[in-house]
Amino acid sequence: MNDVVLTGDRPTGPLHLGHYFGSLANRVMLQDKFPMYVLIADYQVITDRDVPGEIRRHTTGLLLDYLAVGIDPAKATIFQHSAIPELNQLMLPFLSLVSVSELRRNPTVKDEIAHSSQSAVSGLMFTYPVHQAADILFCKGTLVPVGKDQLPHVEVTRLVARRFNERYGPVFPLPEAMMGEQPLLKGLDGGKMSKSRGNAIALSATEDETAALIRKAVTDSERLITFDEERRPGVSNLLTLAGLCLGRSPRELADEIGDGGAATLKRVTTEAVNEFLRPIRRRRAEYSEADVRQILAEGNARARERAVLTLDEAQTAMGF
Repeated sequence: MNDVVLTGDRPTGPLHLGHYFGSLANRVMLQDKFPMYVLIADYQVITDRDVPGEIRRHTTGLLLDYLAVGIDPAKATIFQHSAIPELNQLMLPFLSLVSVSELRRNPTVKDEIAHSSQSAVSGLMFTYPVHQAADILFCKGTLVPVGKDQLPHVEVTRLVARRFNERYGPVFPLPEAMMGEQPLLKGLDGGKMSKSRGNAIALSATEDETAALIRKAVTDSERLITFDEERRPGVSNLLTLAGLCLGRSPRELADEIGDGGAATLKRVTTEAVNEFLRPIRRRRAEYSEADVRQILAEGNARARERAVLTLDEAQTAMGF
């Protein structure tokens, strides 16, 4: 069977450099090799918040981020959760294949609960990994480009696929996770880089916004710049970020900066990031809102066609 790539994001805000090096760069490369589905997971926005917020604006922004980094709608099918009811129907039989204790132990769910804005944990939060299993398996996805924090969800998908096949017959492949160049890039405050934590450089950030964010990044008081992730995490994170944007070793950059201190380090990092983002900003400006609506409508139609076939196959296997 030929490989199929499934990947995506929740439309909760702009994508950032952590997304690019953790997953987006892989997607751009993979779209030339395999059929690829890119999910705008709008239904999953309500897993950890009481209201979806500006979901239409964020959906448009997310699609523009995809286009800006080089995802080609002629090669990849970009679609929304809410437009594919057959995909969500798969979640019901999948839920019968996992236990509550298995869902409760999922480390990614634990982390999301810890940072949730809800006063109480919803049932949808616990079923989040199973919803993602439906996302991956509706298109018979076999390759899933992810960051390190999403690996447990791919394991849940493999578990669901294996148990479905054992119970009802061979319908679903067992997908494999694909790690990006830098699976977990830390935020500018030293924590996990996240849209919701205000510590990330958005792909859509202007040059001035980028410079302001890097100026506020956590470093230390030592003047000599060295790469030491354990002892100097803030300094090392900026060196890593600059190195990724320049395609160079962070230790080599540290040697060049030498005793230039945090000010020089931040200047070098700012220049590297802005140079890296310039072509992305240019591509983003090429698309209109009408382009976005057309691309999404066409992607939704292709994804739903695939989902109808898979749901029919699964229901037939189950005896419905």
